[in-house]
Amino acid sequence: QVQLVESGGSLVQAGGSLTLSCAASLRTFSRYAMGWFRQAPGKEREFVAAISWSGDSTYYTDSVQGRFTISRDNAKNTVTLQMNSLKPEDTAVYYCAAGRYMTMPTHGGTYWGQGTQVTVSS
Repeated sequence: QVQLVESGGSLVQAGGSLTLSCAASLRTFSRYAMGWFRQAPGKEREFVAAISWSGDSTYYTDSVQGRFTISRDNAKNTVTLQMNSLKPEDTAVYYCAAGRYMTMPTHGGTYWGQGTQVTVSS
């Protein structure tokens, strides 16, 4: 059974930082691209960042470019999203996903976590 479990969500002030982690029970974790998505209240879920299976390639949505960093540890089956200079508009439930690197931004992932809440106060 595939499980993706996110952690690290919290309440933080604008300008602060948070680190989200996702632990995957995928037996073939290193074969999957990993990504982060978010869904704010009343809005559709949107792509945030993706990392290739090897970790050599990353891709970010424009609104987080330069502030967020995605990384992975294939030995530990984990993916991390370091979020800096947080803004109130970053408030959302953040989801971890596993899937294909080229299609993830537009088509999402094959597997999804349950999400973790990030709230940024102004």
